[in-house]
Amino acid sequence: MGDVAQRLAEIVGANQVLTGEDIPDHYASDEALVGEVHRPAYVAKPATTAEVAQLLGAATEHGVPVTARGSGSGLSAAARPRPDGLLISFERMNAILEIDTVNHVAVVQPGVTLSELDEKTAEAGLGYTVYPGEMSASVGGNVGTNAGGMRAVKYGVTRHNVLGLEAVLPTGEIIRTGGKPVKTSTGYDLTQLIIGSEGTLALATEITVKLHPRLRHGATVLAPFTDLDTVVRAVPTILAAGLEPHILEYIDALTMAAITYTTGLSLGVPDEVREASQAYLVVAMENRDPDRLEGDVASLGELLGELGASDVYVLDGGSARKLIEAREKAFWTAKAAGADEVIDVVVPRSAMPEFLARSRELAAKTESGVAGCGHAGDGNVHLGVFQKDPVKRASLLHDIFAVGMELGGAISGEHGIGRAKKEHFLQLEDPAKIELMSRIKHAFDPAGILNPGVLFD
Repeated sequence: MGDVAQRLAEIVGANQVLTGEDIPDHYASDEALVGEVHRPAYVAKPATTAEVAQLLGAATEHGVPVTARGSGSGLSAAARPRPDGLLISFERMNAILEIDTVNHVAVVQPGVTLSELDEKTAEAGLGYTVYPGEMSASVGGNVGTNAGGMRAVKYGVTRHNVLGLEAVLPTGEIIRTGGKPVKTSTGYDLTQLIIGSEGTLALATEITVKLHPRLRHGATVLAPFTDLDTVVRAVPTILAAGLEPHILEYIDALTMAAITYTTGLSLGVPDEVREASQAYLVVAMENRDPDRLEGDVASLGELLGELGASDVYVLDGGSARKLIEAREKAFWTAKAAGADEVIDVVVPRSAMPEFLARSRELAAKTESGVAGCGHAGDGNVHLGVFQKDPVKRASLLHDIFAVGMELGGAISGEHGIGRAKKEHFLQLEDPAKIELMSRIKHAFDPAGILNPGVLFD
């Protein structure tokens, strides 16, 4: 152990390596609600790609498992290190290297947070449009999990907004994939292969992201419905109308009550309407022209009425901002309410009513509770699961995941598999696909040092 620590110190400097009891507790965990927590044997904080390459080379040489960490805001336990492992923290690699206003891209290091990038791009009238609900999250963490968020209905998830990477293989080799061009047809797309791999294939050390112009005018519409099925059945019609909302969320009544109570938010919904409502749609729209925005909002209001909304409320700027922020923090609300797990199954939009109905039935059979909200525009359902018994909870989660896959969806839409959902993933996914993924993993990481225990045993 002393030899490894000495080698790490030679690479990044003795003051950038932590061992033993000197490692703070926060390096041991992420925000997942389940799973074991261990301090790593070592924490190293590189400042350059060359240092990352040397760290991985040393880890391969000594057989030390490696876990990468951005801000530690992940929800799948993929950033939790092994007790015998090395945690590479990217907190010092946090520079915004370039804002290219001609090509509408930014080049950043992995430790840059979303709030830092948002502030810098705003100065140029541009924005990185992946908002996974936690602005302290790092861009490198976005890449690891293929993060999404509420704006994915219009702008897509991380893989739609990352054009290129500089990445280090566990052998210490440095590769570049993609770049500023928005399209390429030159061999395998290694950029897309690394995105969402949860630190199991390579570590991104430089990321080229797509930027979009910021539209100056926006409006947020809140529509209560008397039942959840009517809400989710309204979503395809809204999208087919060509209104192009950049946020289209459903929130069930229990979750809405919780987030408004915890934030002290008043939305101006009369008591009789609120008491009769089982779910809400939140629709946010934007435009460069205020008159066009006003026309779109009017059309949306009429359409929502036709689709069964009890009423339609155009929220003022302050209330709209607070509601969106509260929805983005719904995980924390569920956690505070005692949720034992939060999942993010994704299904085709058309399958959402059946998925939610069957999930509620499964929960009732196990005397469990499920409540939540989700990205209705892209079928990503976030459910807080309330079941203290770990055996019952595991069985319920397995059945809910199985229903999602049966309906053409996947276990996770944006949080990733990590360690938290690995057993369900390995049991439910096509064995041929698992075997192919294992071979890809071996090609990138023949020594098996990158995030062992994530995705695979």
